[in-house]
Amino acid sequence: MDDFLRQLYQDRTSDLHTLGVMLVEGKDMNDAVTDYFDVVLLVIVSEDTPLWETKHYTYEGYKVAMHLVHTEQLNMWLINSSNRRVFDWVMNGKVLYDRNEFVKEFREQMFDFPVEERKLRMGVEFAKLIRRFTDGRALFQGGHYLDSYNQILHALHHLARLSVIEHGFYPEVTVWQQVKQIEPEIHKLYSELVTGEEPIGKKLELLLIANEFELTSKTRLGSAHLLDLMASKTEPWSIEELKTSLEVSEYSLDLTILLEYLVQKGYVDIVRVQTKGNGIYHRYYQAGKTFS
Repeated sequence: MDDFLRQLYQDRTSDLHTLGVMLVEGKDMNDAVTDYFDVVLLVIVSEDTPLWETKHYTYEGYKVAMHLVHTEQLNMWLINSSNRRVFDWVMNGKVLYDRNEFVKEFREQMFDFPVEERKLRMGVEFAKLIRRFTDGRALFQGGHYLDSYNQILHALHHLARLSVIEHGFYPEVTVWQQVKQIEPEIHKLYSELVTGEEPIGKKLELLLIANEFELTSKTRLGSAHLLDLMASKTEPWSIEELKTSLEVSEYSLDLTILLEYLVQKGYVDIVRVQTKGNGIYHRYYQAGKTFS
């Protein structure tokens, strides 16, 4: 098996664009971390390559997946928490090849979790949290309890990841185990939603109240990345300027509803700018007095 794997990745190590090769072994046939494959080879690359390429192999009954991942894609997954298996692969995988100690330094950076990166990731999670919570509340008010349940469940997941990042850790696949140790009150909300015996309408009613309290308590923290950006210039921002200035596309998708929430809470002020039309104004935004 070792010789077979070496054949798969050895040619990659001679390519100057290959920065590292890591091996992750499935613990058993039902290990979802490796997508039920026996072995995952993670090849980290740079320049002149697709962002993500996957190859599947079989050898004497073993299933092997090779993922060639560009550093840009790897960072995007980590920022968005959109592929948390990768966190497990990078942190726990066996290093087979490490060009100029790239993997070692990358792991050290993940352990350190720089403040600016942490702030960006909290902004992403908070924006998604606002979206899910707002949609869940609207569905609840419309009597669509099962759809509301789904949205509130997702909102709690974003709240959990926000809490983990706040305490300086990367959200792992077992994020609720992390939250149970860090902020047990948030874990309790999740437990009540999933296992509580009250009727679904009553559970959602109580959780919406509790969730709103958690939102309020984390607003300044979760919106710091956006508000710091807005405070970086004295002139007000158009929605398009803000959207194109954000580093994360998924963050931009929830930007409008996040801004509206921050306007309601007094963290963002509206600035009206006259257009050519009579009585028609552009709507611009600037960091409010509550933030400053």
